[in-house]
Amino acid sequence: MKRTAFVFSFLLFSVTSVYSQTVIGKYAGEFLAIGVGGRALAMGGAQVSIVNDVTSGYWNPAGLARINYPQIALMHEEHFGSLVNYNYAAVAIPYGTDMSFGLSVTRSSIDGIPDTRNALYDANGDGILDLNRGDRLDYTKISEFSNSDWAIYLTFAKRQTENFYWGANVKIIRRDLAEYGATGIGFDLGAVYTPFNNLFLGANIQDVTTTLVAWSTGRNELITPTAKVGAAYVMQFFGGSIMPAVDLDIRFENRKSASTFAVGPVSFDAHAGFEYKFKNVFAVRVGYNDVKQFTVGAGIFLPKLQIDYSFARFSQSETERLPDSHRISLILTLEQPKHQRDGM
Repeated sequence: MKRTAFVFSFLLFSVTSVYSQTVIGKYAGEFLAIGVGGRALAMGGAQVSIVNDVTSGYWNPAGLARINYPQIALMHEEHFGSLVNYNYAAVAIPYGTDMSFGLSVTRSSIDGIPDTRNALYDANGDGILDLNRGDRLDYTKISEFSNSDWAIYLTFAKRQTENFYWGANVKIIRRDLAEYGATGIGFDLGAVYTPFNNLFLGANIQDVTTTLVAWSTGRNELITPTAKVGAAYVMQFFGGSIMPAVDLDIRFENRKSASTFAVGPVSFDAHAGFEYKFKNVFAVRVGYNDVKQFTVGAGIFLPKLQIDYSFARFSQSETERLPDSHRISLILTLEQPKHQRDGM
């Protein structure tokens, strides 16, 4: 019932206006911020400066220039237990000596939502359900619908110099809620800079031109830009390496107390992560993300296959706690001489 009430509240908010209007949709792009990849999520989402694989299309398009072989990634998660199904798939291909192309797809969905709009028997005809006066639900007329959000990223990345990479996304958005739908298109622009060995700096401006999401009801929502900046440093430690990383998300949606801290309408959310990697065998990770969660995880590196796991707990009161989230992702690297980047 809580799930139904939540979705119907969103439905009413989204479709109440039948006249064309354009508004800045606070949290309108929140479904784009769930995150992908077991490594990244175990590190609290601190990835802007360090991402170097196929998941770069999501975290920072510039990082895609670091791949030297084609890669494929897959992830499935049941967010908040089994309430929200979240799926991710991506493919990336190096091209020439300094460019890469990628395609990433995410889908977040709530399926099997009861639709009672045509099942109400209203004795007084005032549209208010009151079981004490004879109103009731006709359960034979209850149907189901889904709420799904799609995001498709088309990525280009280029290694401008040995120390500087840049990249861009064209992002296509599709949202469906019962019989209503919305479509949008946006752009991301990212860069990675290595001023000296082992220090990585990164930046990614998401929805850089402001993304318009147009609903079939005539309502238009604007997703405002988000600036993500980050830094990381790698040190050798006990036969492997340790890497602390920090990110900061800067938004302009007037989130106030909902953020880590805010200055007027500008909000700041922090991510922190730590990874210990033993050669190319395994890695352990911890992190802290922007929704004030501690995260943990691990990775195993097999020939051509990387398996990553992350765990997050949604802590509320002891009597009301959302289910834990477990994420497992796979990255397959076609590491063969015939697939290697030119000039390697």
